[in-house]
Amino acid sequence: MANNLTLFDKINDYLYAMQNLSIKDKLVFYRLLSAMISAWMWLVKAIDVLEIQEKNPVLRRILWVFSKELKSWKKLSECLELFPDSFSEAEVGIISSWEKTWKLNSVLVDLADQVEKVNSINNKLKWALMYPAFIILVVIWVVFVMMTMVVPKLIEIFDDKSKLPESTQVLIAVSNFMVNYWYIIILFFVLSIIWIVIWKTTSNWKYLFDKILLKIPIFWEVLQKIILSKFSRVFSNLISSWVSMVESLRIVSDIVWNEVYRQRILLLAEDVKSWIKINESIEGSPLFPVMMVQMIKVWEDTATLDKTILKIADFYDEQVDNTIRVLNKLLEPFIIVFLAIVVWFIAMAIMQPIMNLADTISNK
Repeated sequence: MANNLTLFDKINDYLYAMQNLSIKDKLVFYRLLSAMISAWMWLVKAIDVLEIQEKNPVLRRILWVFSKELKSWKKLSECLELFPDSFSEAEVGIISSWEKTWKLNSVLVDLADQVEKVNSINNKLKWALMYPAFIILVVIWVVFVMMTMVVPKLIEIFDDKSKLPESTQVLIAVSNFMVNYWYIIILFFVLSIIWIVIWKTTSNWKYLFDKILLKIPIFWEVLQKIILSKFSRVFSNLISSWVSMVESLRIVSDIVWNEVYRQRILLLAEDVKSWIKINESIEGSPLFPVMMVQMIKVWEDTATLDKTILKIADFYDEQVDNTIRVLNKLLEPFIIVFLAIVVWFIAMAIMQPIMNLADTISNK
């Protein structure tokens, strides 16, 4: 890239800077850079080679900045800090520690594995929630169409609506409201979403919201295992990279995306700073299962905590897969039953007066 940039180039650079690096591109970057360093290629040379062959404009711009900063005697970890939206604090901390030992190639492979596994866990949760969310949206759309288009046409056949069954009158009232005030319903949903988004930005309300999530049956179990898996895997990689335990806990607290766990991990960091063992701090806490506490207690005494924590992460990865698989099997019949009840109520509210009318005509 030339130093004398035109206005168009500056606008392009600004737009690229607003975009985050995708997980896929980051994994390729880590693995290719590790392979080049293992082949005894200088770091600056490896970055230049990657920049030349890179087709993604976002990553190419990042590599160009890396090359410029490295030639100014900056470290790779310091280059990563320039893009906090693309590279997490945990990744920066791990690379910074291994830069001192000149074993950057090995840690890049481990870092790529960590990013891939953590991202895989997040995707599993998203896919597990996507199916029921889609079904619920379909149900809402079907009910809205029936209430605004189907029900008003069917109700027109009845002259005296005051003599209709209560269920039918409720259905008519709901239908009339949705037909005449549909914009209020849409506005209500939009304002609710905006309110929740703003509500979650405040620390106190975010804590309350995340605490409510941890109280939801079944979902709490999946969420806990995902959080503990991410916590264990990243924490293991940090302490095995010679990052201090207190600093590792502080970094991990920001990646669990749950305010309840974040505050508890920060409290754990304060306990460790006061020379309290991890197992003693988390023992009795409902956020950490007894099995995890006992495993940490045994291996903490043998000075192999990093390997133990990694085994715990692998265990919870497998548990997440099994729980999500069971959750999908449980949600499917529940959603079908819920949809059947909604359709049955609407159908009965419509058909009951029609059947009563037919019986009246038949008796006459």
